Amino acid sequence: MLGLLGVGVVAGVVSTVVSLASIVSYPALLAFGLPPLTANVTNTVALVFTGIGAAAGSRPELAGEGGRMLRLGPVAAIGGATGAFLLLVTPAETFELIAPWLIAMASLLLARPPSGRARGEHGLAARVGLFAVTIYVGYFGAAGGLLVFAVLAATFAQPAAKLNAMKNVLSGLANAVAALGFALFGPVDWGAAVPLAAGFLLGGWTGPKIARRMPGSGLRYLAAACGLAVAIKLGWDTYVT
Repeated sequence: MLGLLGVGVVAGVVSTVVSLASIVSYPALLAFGLPPLTANVTNTVALVFTGIGAAAGSRPELAGEGGRMLRLGPVAAIGGATGAFLLLVTPAETFELIAPWLIAMASLLLARPPSGRARGEHGLAARVGLFAVTIYVGYFGAAGGLLVFAVLAATFAQPAAKLNAMKNVLSGLANAVAALGFALFGPVDWGAAVPLAAGFLLGGWTGPKIARRMPGSGLRYLAAACGLAVAIKLGWDTYVT
């Protein structure tokens, strides 16, 4: 329990800063002896508390964004529900094949200098993009927050810290809906989920304080570099080993 609590704290910070919680927590659950499907759904359930902690820690960045979150939140929630349903009824091989490419493209998008033009959330492309990446969040999850961050960066001309806070809320909603489905119908290991969730809550609350102090370009480039490293690792595991 102490080990999973510590893993949760680290993963919660990593989630809110560079959107890669599952890269820390999922392998840890496997190392503690959970089967892959159980580890995946247990991780998603626990990740809900990262979103709660991150929302509490990101109140300055989220000021004035309530209306936007209310408009985009249902899109993220439906995407997360769709991904959870697909995970429960289909094998994971398809997403494992495309995940490295999705993460690599999102990382390159983040590394590109921002255009400075606000496209807004009312466009169909923005909603479709958010829906697509939140399906991934609910289904597979690894670096899913990075994909949400990339879609928001392509949609809004906002500082990276604000985009990061919006990402935490929207990916948190997608995770929450997926977690509800897994809690009802999936093989959740509650003995592992509870200490991991407690760590996520603390790490999620701490992470925005770190992100707030980073230069905007530094936050984008750090997330992009970490995402490319994850894409290479997942690609190697999927296509080579």
